[in-house]
Amino acid sequence: MSATAINLAASGVPALEQDKSSLWLRNRRWDLIFIILSVLGVPLPYLFYLFGKDVLQLDPDTSRNIINGFVAVAVGGPHMMSTLLRTNFDGDFRRRYPMLIRSSIIIPIIVVSLAFLNLTLLLTIFFFWAMLHVLHQVTYIVELYNHKEHQIVRHTSAVSLQSRAIDYAVVLTCLFPMAAFKISQGTFAVGTNDLTRVIPEAFQQPWLFVAAAAVFFVALAAFIVKTVQEYRQGLINWPKTIFISLTVAVFFPLAAFENLDTAFQGANMWHSFQYLAITFYIIKIKQQYGNLNQSAPLVSRFSKGKDSRGLFVLSTTMLLGSLVVFIIMRFIAGFVTPAIIDPAAPDYARLVDLWRFDVAYYTAILSFLWIHYYHDHFLFTNFEALDEAYK
Repeated sequence: MSATAINLAASGVPALEQDKSSLWLRNRRWDLIFIILSVLGVPLPYLFYLFGKDVLQLDPDTSRNIINGFVAVAVGGPHMMSTLLRTNFDGDFRRRYPMLIRSSIIIPIIVVSLAFLNLTLLLTIFFFWAMLHVLHQVTYIVELYNHKEHQIVRHTSAVSLQSRAIDYAVVLTCLFPMAAFKISQGTFAVGTNDLTRVIPEAFQQPWLFVAAAAVFFVALAAFIVKTVQEYRQGLINWPKTIFISLTVAVFFPLAAFENLDTAFQGANMWHSFQYLAITFYIIKIKQQYGNLNQSAPLVSRFSKGKDSRGLFVLSTTMLLGSLVVFIIMRFIAGFVTPAIIDPAAPDYARLVDLWRFDVAYYTAILSFLWIHYYHDHFLFTNFEALDEAYK
């Protein structure tokens, strides 16, 4: 028995289950459940929104906000808070990257300022940063598959630069054709906020849609040709190829839906589910092979046991901080009258109430969510994060 096995037996930490010789990141069952087939949850938020609006006869904004709140608490919120388990809560990370941690304080200041001064601009930045973040995570997962294929499974067969470029191209362009189309039609809105108001008029033209669609379909054609060639040569990476294909199929039509806010919540659910699985797995790897007890004792305490329920509970509990921010900002917003709403509007009082709710909601969420984005742009460069489990 190895020293590692003896230490695990003594500490009561269950051994991780992984298939080290296959192309799956952990094993086929885990990858399919948490990374790939969790795509089946993407339509659910929009279906429940339609059910509330058309069957229960709820106000569309009420139905939309119920869905937003549920997704935020059930999976979206825990996923954004779980980042802190690997950054702020980990002593090793804080010592290595102190400026990344310290500079994060700038983000809540920007969010609060924009929420009151220009909520539409805040949401425009949020929407496009969120799309980039989701796509960045997809490319990160793709690169994890590439890394294992080249470094662990097929040492003699490198993943070519051309292959990577094609994978990245089809992933990074799939969301934008439909978004560009809606922008050109002047119908690009999140909830009650029309984002085209802050998008330069030069970009609200048909040329943007034509250009975005042309780039995407060229990338898609190249991906199809590459996949056929890899299949014929017996070199196809099936887990990666299935993952990319499903991502493109789901993300391409997403921006075409009328209610963009709720449609994107479906992608957010899939994204968050993947993120929680990968984050908790990386933490488990550090607990088994590293020094999690010393570097992050609180995280280690919640990471006990075979599954990751403790880590999910810890991440969910941290949402109380967001709730406190919401309550404070809703109170403050009650004393502010938005200048962008016409007092002569027949539903003026309702629009003001919606604006105040949105200011509090988006401030409470985006203050933490943008820190999550900021930290992840750094974490998503660590393609060796799973390597300890393959040894």
